[in-house]
Amino acid sequence: MTDASLDKSHSSDESIPFYPDHVRSEAKVVIGITVIVILIGLAGLLFPIGQGEPADPLNTPAHVKPEWYFLALYQLLKYIPKTTGVMLPILGVLLITIWPFLDRKEETTLKATRIRFVVVVLGLIILTAMTIWGEAS
Repeated sequence: MTDASLDKSHSSDESIPFYPDHVRSEAKVVIGITVIVILIGLAGLLFPIGQGEPADPLNTPAHVKPEWYFLALYQLLKYIPKTTGVMLPILGVLLITIWPFLDRKEETTLKATRIRFVVVVLGLIILTAMTIWGEAS
């Protein structure tokens, strides 16, 4: 290709100038979004959603439940002392974290593997049962 053919392929007739055209279209979008936000704000001012009593940090309603992933811990706190209920999960996670550094011996039998499997399965069953129990209660 020659320089003359390149100039013809990129002529100003085929391109759209950025400044007036793109800025104008973006300004229209900004104005449209601003109008929508103002309309939503006015609707909120004119028709407020009914609000209940102000929040009381010292009074927790009876129907409040945590998210599903905290239900087992919430259930645990209902039945054991608060300090134990808070420390037990922390100590459990700490034990799981440092266990590989404590147990360094080579396994030669399947007995230890079976015991670990049973402990993990029982732990998962208890965790699942407490989560379901927390949702049901």
